[in-house]
Amino acid sequence: MASSINSRTAAIWRTCPKTCRPTPPCSGTTSSGALKACWTPSGMRSMNKCASRSKKTKWTRLLLIDSQAVKNTCNASVDSKGFCFYKSTNGIKRHLAVDTLGFPFFTHCTRANVSDDSGLIEMLELNIKYFQSKPVNIPKITILLDHGYHPDILTKALRLIYPQIMTKIRFELSPKPSKAEKQAEGKSGFVPVAARWVVERSNAWMERCKSLVKNFERTLDNATAKVNLCFIRLMLKRLALN
Repeated sequence: MASSINSRTAAIWRTCPKTCRPTPPCSGTTSSGALKACWTPSGMRSMNKCASRSKKTKWTRLLLIDSQAVKNTCNASVDSKGFCFYKSTNGIKRHLAVDTLGFPFFTHCTRANVSDDSGLIEMLELNIKYFQSKPVNIPKITILLDHGYHPDILTKALRLIYPQIMTKIRFELSPKPSKAEKQAEGKSGFVPVAARWVVERSNAWMERCKSLVKNFERTLDNATAKVNLCFIRLMLKRLALN
């Protein structure tokens, strides 16, 4: 997956079909012909022009959530060890909340035995001030989840932390194609979902860093800091290229 990422645009999958590509940030400000140009390396200039025209805001409208279980090494401490049964991994679990470009809004590391729901609740609780300061008169933030999460459990737990949070966010499960839909399209086996591949691409970016292939850190705070450093390096690289 990582080898198919274009290092300049960070938005092109050479091995994925065109239908699996997410909507570029310049949508809504350009014509359909310009949108197609944004997805080619030669259209990077057009994408930069569209980004400069759009009004920047600190409030996102979409967050994509995913977790990744990583094995520990001998350097990791006992406090950071946990066994994830359904992933058969003894180590830690990284929780990511990324925007439509794949860059993280929030990051959090827990033991691998912590469920996806509990890890997401901890991550949102640590960053609850972001949602408390969000105005109510702007559209809700859509939090896109895979089918390993349970929106009912998340809603009940978050309302205990911040009762008005559901007036500012909403949970949505990503679409999962059925067998009948796959057969109608002439596909079988695993079929990628366009929106979900944004956060999966972010996981691939992390795996390109040798120090993040496994967990070498003794504490969970250090593991979270290493994830943040990885994405800081990537964002600085994008700024330098532009």
